[in-house]
Parts: sequence; structure tokens; C-alpha cells
Amino acid sequence: MSIWDRLRLDGRKLFITGGSRGLGREMALAIAEAGADVVLVGRDAESLERTAEDIRGFGRNAHTIIGDIGQPEQAEQICRDALAEHGPFEILINNVGGRRINVPTEELPLDDWQTILDLNLTSTFLCTKIIGGAMLKLPGGGRVINNASISGMIASRNIGGRSYEASKAAVIAFTRATAADWAPQGVTVNAICPGGFMTEPNQRWAKDNPSVIESFEAAIPAGKFGDPEDLGPLAVYLASDASRYMTGATLVIDGGYTLW
Repeated sequence: MSIWDRLRLDGRKLFITGGSRGLGREMALAIAEAGADVVLVGRDAESLERTAEDIRGFGRNAHTIIGDIGQPEQAEQICRDALAEHGPFEILINNVGGRRINVPTEELPLDDWQTILDLNLTSTFLCTKIIGGAMLKLPGGGRVINNASISGMIASRNIGGRSYEASKAAVIAFTRATAADWAPQGVTVNAICPGGFMTEPNQRWAKDNPSVIESFEAAIPAGKFGDPEDLGPLAVYLASDASRYMTGATLVIDGGYTLW
């Protein structure tokens, strides 16, 4: 089998949360280009359908589900319905997440803390439990890819909302533990830790907190933020047979930001 064949994803299905925009969109497009059909979950119908149409342009099937994965009850229902209607899935990308708040720890309300943990961590748990758990019964196993963050490894400078760091660090730990549990069944579980990418949320941060974004970019050895499409090839690798012996890994893609 050639290296290119090992990267092909023909006949496989991807379930991806937050797949209509930003990093999720680019990973979904890349995996579709490699041959997989895709089920996209997100809150905005227009962007979901736009991404689905681009996926269909590769000759792949694309289905959209409108819902808020950050709400645990919704997340669980969406996963069970998707599995029943479109499953099983050989690939899961837990991409949905965000910081959303800039509040110092000493002022952070419990409800806001829990909201961010549900968005970043509980959603990852529920999708992994339901969509990933079904992979344990598949003869060929499966691939779970969790979108964590370099903020799960370091503290972001000059910004509040430490529920983000806490939840992303927990995603990394959950990735490693689940990888150990599921390796005997052929299901790999890996995490991607992106650094600075000028996605829509970061564009909003740049507008509201320009000094934070400017200082962040100035500290990147590569000299600039990454492009969202830079995550596509990494996602294809982790979803494919090329990465079959990699599990429990945390892969940093940050232009060198965490080097100093």
C-alpha cells in the first residue's frame, strides 16, 4: 500500500462538532477531500449549509445538524440521533469550543465557569462516549480527534476566563486516558493543540481586545497567526491509517509560540 493510499478515507464517515466555520470547517473539508462523508453539527444553519455544499463539491455526502453541543442534553440527543440515522462513524472530531469570556477568576460566576466547561469538556466527553464508543464494535476500530488548545498547556497572557485553560487541560488528560482504554479495540484518541489562528472568535477578540491579539502575534516565532487550512492535513493524518500506531498524543500546531 502506498503512502497516499494510507491517507485515503474512502468509505468512511466523519462526525464533527463546530464544523461549519473556522478550524472545524477546514478539517471537515480536508477529510472530505480525502474521501469521507461528513455529518456537520453547528448552531448556524447558513454556514452549515455552505460548508455542506463545499463538501458535496468533492463528490461526498454531507448532512447538517443544527444544535448547541455546548448544552449537555442537546449534545447527548444530537449524538444518539446522528448515530441512529447516519452512523456508524469511523471518525469523530470534537472541535466545538471557545473561551467566550474575559473575567478574572476572583470575579467569575459559577454559572459562567460551568458554561465553559460544558462547552469545551462535557461536549467532548458526551460525543466521545456515544459516537466514539460505538467505534469499539467496528472491526476496523476508529479515530477520535479532540481539538484542545495550547491554553491547556500554558496560561494565556493578559486575559481572564481561566475556565478555558482548565477545560482544555482536562480535554488533554481525557484524551490520554481514553486512548489507553480504547487502544486494544483499535480506536485511537489524539488531541490537536492549536495556537493562534485568526478565526471568527479571534477576529472578535482582536476588535474588542486589540492589545491582547497584537502581543500574542508578536510572540510567535513564525511571525504571524496560522491559517485555518493549516489544520486540514493534520486532521487527515490523524483520521487515516497513516496514524494507526499513534494514540494518546498531543500535537501542537502554533508557529512555535509555546517554545518560549
